[in-house]
Amino acid sequence: MKFPYHFFFPLLISIILVGCLQQTVPSALGALQRDRVVLTATAGEIILEQPIREGSPVHVGDLLVRLDDTLQQAIVDQAEVETARAAAYLEQLRNGPRREEIAAAGARVISGETLLKNAELALERTRTLQSTKALGQADLDQAVARHATEHASLLVARDELRLLVNGTRPEELKQAEAELKAAQAHLHQQRTLLKEYHVTATREGWLDSLPWNVGERVSKGSPVAITLASNTPYARVYIPEPYRAQIKVGDTLTVRVDGVKEHWPGTVRWIATEASFTPYYALNAEERTRLMYLAEVQLPETADDLPSGLPAQVELP
Repeated sequence: MKFPYHFFFPLLISIILVGCLQQTVPSALGALQRDRVVLTATAGEIILEQPIREGSPVHVGDLLVRLDDTLQQAIVDQAEVETARAAAYLEQLRNGPRREEIAAAGARVISGETLLKNAELALERTRTLQSTKALGQADLDQAVARHATEHASLLVARDELRLLVNGTRPEELKQAEAELKAAQAHLHQQRTLLKEYHVTATREGWLDSLPWNVGERVSKGSPVAITLASNTPYARVYIPEPYRAQIKVGDTLTVRVDGVKEHWPGTVRWIATEASFTPYYALNAEERTRLMYLAEVQLPETADDLPSGLPAQVELP
């Protein structure tokens, strides 16, 4: 039996053409990514605890790293004392003096008036005796000084009584209120810093990395925990320069992932405005075709199960 070559050759040509077309489809290469959340240390302290292992799922609020907060707790305690003192002082000014304080001030005024009257009488007797040469000039000077002292003491006692009777001035109340607000703001700030010594997860996802170990002293501002969000992955790819003008945010492109037969329609959510490598104005027309523009293509929710890091390619228009 002879092979029907008139059927075989058209089929072979079709397969070759399809293969060529598939090979010539322009693509942007990259990998699947998810949002990375980098949590940093707000103070240079020693790590005391890392309760969750790398690669484990995390939920919002889960403790990832605990720093030594002994010093910060002392600062908070001091701020609480200052706030309580400011609040008590303001309450004292609002309540005004007690009746017992006013009565005591009035008694000091009466006592001062009596002492001043006695000093005046003593001064008059001293002057009379000094005029008859019974007492010397020194005795007279002493009597004058005593009279002046008692007069000044009486003025002070009267002023104190007047202050108590008139009560607190509005300006003093405003100043005390401002001091209390400042103390409360400082306390709130220190309590917020204290909470940050407990580094917690801010998004649902996985704990990707713990750059430091328990017992190490971290540097202020350095990453202490890195998490990957559990949202749908996106393809982070490089767009060749000849196709950059044809792609804009919102376009739908086909995304393929290595090792997965299924492909997905992806939406361009971001594309760089500048090339990732040598700037275009430093290249000639031929060299500019090698420029690459970083882009992010969001996959649909049906691709939630795809792991991050898989090589991906996006078919270009």
